[in-house]
Amino acid sequence: MTDIRPLWEPSRERIERANLSRFIKFVAQQHDAPVEGWDDLYDWSIRHPGKFWLAVWDFCGIRASGEREPVLVDGGRMPGARWFPNVRLNFAQNLLRHRDDRLALVCRGEAGPAREYTYAQVHEQVSRLQQALAAAGVGPGDRVAGFMPNLPETVFAMLAATSLGAVWSSCSPDFGVNGVVDRFGQIAPKVLFAAASYAYGGRAFDCLDKVAGIAAKIPVIERVVVVPWLDRPAAIDAVPRAAHLDDFIAPFDAKSVEFTALPFDHPVYVMYSSGTTGVPKCIVHGAGGTLIQHLKELVLHTDLKREDRIFYYTTCGWMMWNWLVSGLAVGATVVLYDGSPSHPDGNALWTLADEVGISVFGTSAKWIAAIEKAGVKPRETHKLLALRTILSTGSPLLPESFDYVYRNVKDRVLLSSISGGTDIISCFALGNPLLPVWKGEIQCRGLGMKVEMLDDDGKPVRGEPAELSCSAPFPSMPVGFWNDPDGAKYHDAYFARVPNTWCHGDFAVLTARDGVVIHGRSDATLNPGGVRIGTAEIYRQVERVPEVLESLCIGQDWGGDVRVVLFVRLREGVVLDEDLRKRIAKAIRDNTTPRHVPAKIIAVPDIPRTISGKITELAVRDLVHGRPVKNTDALANPQALDFYRDLPELRS
Repeated sequence: MTDIRPLWEPSRERIERANLSRFIKFVAQQHDAPVEGWDDLYDWSIRHPGKFWLAVWDFCGIRASGEREPVLVDGGRMPGARWFPNVRLNFAQNLLRHRDDRLALVCRGEAGPAREYTYAQVHEQVSRLQQALAAAGVGPGDRVAGFMPNLPETVFAMLAATSLGAVWSSCSPDFGVNGVVDRFGQIAPKVLFAAASYAYGGRAFDCLDKVAGIAAKIPVIERVVVVPWLDRPAAIDAVPRAAHLDDFIAPFDAKSVEFTALPFDHPVYVMYSSGTTGVPKCIVHGAGGTLIQHLKELVLHTDLKREDRIFYYTTCGWMMWNWLVSGLAVGATVVLYDGSPSHPDGNALWTLADEVGISVFGTSAKWIAAIEKAGVKPRETHKLLALRTILSTGSPLLPESFDYVYRNVKDRVLLSSISGGTDIISCFALGNPLLPVWKGEIQCRGLGMKVEMLDDDGKPVRGEPAELSCSAPFPSMPVGFWNDPDGAKYHDAYFARVPNTWCHGDFAVLTARDGVVIHGRSDATLNPGGVRIGTAEIYRQVERVPEVLESLCIGQDWGGDVRVVLFVRLREGVVLDEDLRKRIAKAIRDNTTPRHVPAKIIAVPDIPRTISGKITELAVRDLVHGRPVKNTDALANPQALDFYRDLPELRS
């Protein structure tokens, strides 16, 4: 049944105050464009990409030198298009444009002191670190890496490195040594920032043995800077080429930060693919493209303003950390949290929201589903007075989770499900302060992103699941992959299926309202009887069953076809008996189609997931088919794979 009423609609006041409303007027006046509302603006943004991105540049006040035009060269080539080729800028300079006494960073965590820094204080910290890095020989193009929790020092180190034109890359400290070496070992960092310890789930974890192992296996690292945390003395004698952070910056007093101006597409970040099918791909993102795309998303789609306090629950190994930190370019207060989102209970982040006055709150779809299962009802226990926007990503947000947020968190809040990825360090589909929220839908496609859903013949379709694609260049496309001199790996990753078109690997629907529904990864798409089924379609139904905590679905080659196999992790004490199997199957059949119903439903004690928290369907599929899982170091819980080996239920 089609919903006839949205879950939320913006008030007239909210529409009038929205940055996006001001931008529409700005475009109409400055570019003499026939733009009166959202639909006009989106259409104009993809028909006139040069004018659109120049308007974003002006509206968001990007700082740079050189000639801004031409905006786009070789716009008919994907890959190969070039943006703002005559511009020079510095990424950190744009994030440090403010130098006043407004709060820039608020840091909280399970353990350690609560800390806050003004923009002026951030500038001072970055200045000292910049000088120390320069003295260590760091310059344009060098790599600086962080094996760090989500701390202010991580932000300072990134800004100091990129102010010099160095390239920043980070992993969270829950990675194993081999997982870090698989990533940082490819890019050969000159300096490594590493935390001595971190806290999670009520426990403290010492990192120094892992740091020593990383430094030993990547001998090109010239300096390891150890950052104290949890007020523990850090004995660094066993860590090669190590120095305490305080000693590293001790010789330098704060002064004005000097910013190295570089080409628009000069590398700023190296991100990594999940690595579950081999050594992770090193995805290189350019400074200018990352900056302008993040500003578009933060200012226009998220409606972020200077007075806002923005939070995203993330580690430093997920692209949402990079996205969150770009909030500094808006002058907003960025809220950092380190630790478990569920310690001591599911209210931890809502308590944080009340304590520091978070207005834009971001988290994962899985966490929202988990606290719903746990019976958490923040509306009854917290005030959440400042909260006006909730963001969700990492996996598709279930329709029931939309209901949960409006019923048990806050009814007058914009719930923005967003979707993009590490590959583009941004979003293809996301929120919109001018549009209503419909259950189960992402509100809109991103401005300037010619997003289409392509069928098996490469033709755009609407209203049916198909491959999410982008058929025109956009600034935050990677500048390339590391160690891919001819661009072959980059081309094959996104452009091999449909020439001159980015195919993202998501299975999605463009709705009649121009919203987007993500059905899961297309490379994990099920294909029983030749009918393509997104795994998220099944998860939406299974995880409504109270006894099921989470699930994982794969297609198993069987009898010349593919059969659907569903693994479920159940609540403690629950047994997967025939009655529960029937109820799970009925929930799927009643709300999807008979083809969605699994041929096998199997209980498992754990679901394997990557360190960034995503379930690993492909790893389980490989294991079930007797193929090796090539990179278990990419998994947070590789031991969980043992539950899927040689299952007798899958032999018949």
